[in-house]
Amino acid sequence: MSAEIVVPITRVRQAELGEPPLPLPRYMTPGSAGMDIAAALTDPVVLAPLQRSVIPTGFALALPQDYEAQVRPRSGLALRRGLTILNAPGTIDADYREEVKILLVNLGDKPVEVKRGDRIAQLIIAPVARARWTEVDRLGATQRHGGFGHTGTAARTDRDPAEKRKRAPH
Repeated sequence: MSAEIVVPITRVRQAELGEPPLPLPRYMTPGSAGMDIAAALTDPVVLAPLQRSVIPTGFALALPQDYEAQVRPRSGLALRRGLTILNAPGTIDADYREEVKILLVNLGDKPVEVKRGDRIAQLIIAPVARARWTEVDRLGATQRHGGFGHTGTAARTDRDPAEKRKRAPH
């Protein structure tokens, strides 16, 4: 069983957005980790290829202390239309109280229209751990060496050294 928290939420700009009100973020299936978020637009927005736009959602929330909301792309939009979130995952902090807005970008090769009520992103509520730094002279060793795709490559002995040099950045 997953934990449940109560998050106060309010609709914003209702007079401007008209009736009927858009649905609040909601889980679309019992197994969903993220809640779908609808675009709260008054007029459609057309995003040309590589164009970005801030899309309003029509709601604001008050997360409990030690929680964040993560705004993530919807995989179907990315696959079918090339739409994704530019700063994914976006973070909504517990002390943010303004309208939630989504920074969409069209990475596709055709213009994409976003209309009022389109499901444009997912919202995931997650606990936040706060770090307290302890400065040390040396970090403990691990088996891992390298980064940016090097996981597991240091232990391989069957790789030709000449091949490794070809892939190294110049």
